[in-house]
Amino acid sequence: MKIVNLPHDLNIKKQSHFNVFDYKTSEECHRQMVSLHQNTFSFLLEGSKEVFSDKTSIAIENSNFLLMKKGHCLMTEKLPPNSLENYRSILFFFSNEAVLEFIKKHTTQIIEKHDQPSIYSFKYDDFIKTFVISLVEISKLPSKIQTKLLTLKFEELMMYLKEFKGIDFMYSLVTIIDNQLQHFNTIIETNKLKKLTIKELAFLSNMSVSTFKREFEKHFNSSPSKWFQDKRLEHAAFLLKNKLKRPTEIFEEIGYENLSSFIQAFKSKFGVTPKQFQ
Repeated sequence: MKIVNLPHDLNIKKQSHFNVFDYKTSEECHRQMVSLHQNTFSFLLEGSKEVFSDKTSIAIENSNFLLMKKGHCLMTEKLPPNSLENYRSILFFFSNEAVLEFIKKHTTQIIEKHDQPSIYSFKYDDFIKTFVISLVEISKLPSKIQTKLLTLKFEELMMYLKEFKGIDFMYSLVTIIDNQLQHFNTIIETNKLKKLTIKELAFLSNMSVSTFKREFEKHFNSSPSKWFQDKRLEHAAFLLKNKLKRPTEIFEEIGYENLSSFIQAFKSKFGVTPKQFQ
């Protein structure tokens, strides 16, 4: 699958610290590999969206909007149900430098580093709805005036979020990954029960598939396929024992296409069938 690079692939004539794009499509996409070269607000207007990042996954309807930090993610976009409308999202891109400039201007507070998600979800309110309408109008203007107005709109939006989320939230947007091994381990542990492919996990880790497999075996002493299967079967055992779920309820949840293959794999690992184990 081709990697989409944003905002580069949107054919924005002049890219700067701020860019806005009124994105519409009549085609759905499923776990599209996306490389975000800038932080991005996705103001969802029509349809639904799901995003997987290194350590966060969030699904939203058009009552919410997302803030996604720059980096790699997997993106699913679905059209509105029972509607002739297109999927539509207003994308507002901004650089780390813009965030740092805002912090420098509005605080002298020093925030210690701590773990933060790569994606945030917010509910629309009247202020944000009005804000998005203004972005739509700005997106229609020539690029020179766009840049000037978006600088002001970014300041306006950051002031609003700072009021409700605090300055530490601003710092979290420019967190630098300074421990690659910890980052790699976080991606694996966070997504161990999600049905992501090795190719998708390698993309989130910013690695080729061959490098991902090599690093995985070095740190986990197992091939990725065996390790993930073991973790999912252990989770299945937990669901059977503690949640009293039936095998027919969980085989798809942990990544098996049919019940018989799940039973066979479970028996191979635990020596009994799921029903006997329960």
